[in-house]
Amino acid sequence: MLLAWYDRHHRELPWRTSPAMAAQGKRADPYHVWLSEVMLQQTTVQAVKPYFLKFLAAWPRVDDLAAAPVEDVMAAWAGLGYYARARNLKKCAEAVAREHGGVFPDTEEGLKQLPGIGDYTSAAVAAIAFNRQAAVMDGNVERVISRLFVIDAPLPGSKPAMKMKVAELTPADRPGDFAQAMMDLGATICTPKRPACALCPFNGVCLALAEDEPERFPVKAAKKAKPVRLGAAFVAVNTEGEILLRRRIDSGLLGGMTEVPTTAWTARLDGGTEVSHAPFAADWQAAGVIVHVFTHFELRLTVYRAQVPDRLQTGPDDGWWEPVTNLDAQALPTVMKKVIAQAIPSTHRPENRNRFSTGTMRNSKF
Repeated sequence: MLLAWYDRHHRELPWRTSPAMAAQGKRADPYHVWLSEVMLQQTTVQAVKPYFLKFLAAWPRVDDLAAAPVEDVMAAWAGLGYYARARNLKKCAEAVAREHGGVFPDTEEGLKQLPGIGDYTSAAVAAIAFNRQAAVMDGNVERVISRLFVIDAPLPGSKPAMKMKVAELTPADRPGDFAQAMMDLGATICTPKRPACALCPFNGVCLALAEDEPERFPVKAAKKAKPVRLGAAFVAVNTEGEILLRRRIDSGLLGGMTEVPTTAWTARLDGGTEVSHAPFAADWQAAGVIVHVFTHFELRLTVYRAQVPDRLQTGPDDGWWEPVTNLDAQALPTVMKKVIAQAIPSTHRPENRNRFSTGTMRNSKF
């Protein structure tokens, strides 16, 4: 029933092998499946597509990614968010190349031994790339399962019960296609709002539809208000048209990414917001405030800008001067692109909007 629907209505995605190709014995490339699944965590399909293609163009094989400079990988990832994924991506590629001869393990257990691969990713790669009977459950699948069986317990506590149902339904034959069919069903038919139940292959057995309340599921626990953190960011531009940048430490939020100097804000603590916290003396002018929403908190940065006469002496660990015209090649996370666009509006001209987007991260995998 579901697989027949998938054969006709599956999405064409650059990391996928079509059902027709799979029927001819062609399996999905484990490297492609793994790369796409890591990118798709907390990110939409449409946002991931160009990044996936960019990574494949730069690093066609996992060995190539393993050998790439970490700075290049972080720069290529910039704007995709959740930057621990990029750090773990590099570590995982290195482990596959070093410990497995560039070949991914073909079982859930073996895959989970790799850096950054947990229950979901190991199941997805095992099922889709290696035809293992693994229960794959992402947010889309949770929605389908919760509606199909009317699972009333709120998330995340209901996840084990949902996973059991997915395991029961996953067939020994075509488990990868089944997993992708469930994802596609949740993304295109069993949507959060106004699901197209009349087109669903499960509409004859869906308990939520029988009760005429599919949008009530999945049940979610009440959200806690996100804390607000404060800080300041300092954008220095010299007469050569260069901006002062520095690299964050490898650990923690935005670890290893590029930034303009900021005060020491964290997810738990505020940083200073006054000009007195500037990294060096200059004619700092207030340029407004930007707001960026992370998963667990909201950050408000007061932005200051200074025009400086030349390349101020900064220590080797403090930063470097980068041409403003070369910012797209830097590993700038979205929050820093917002800061720079606030301080230097010219970086947000229409031709630069993809580089300096002020949009917030999306939290669904559609």
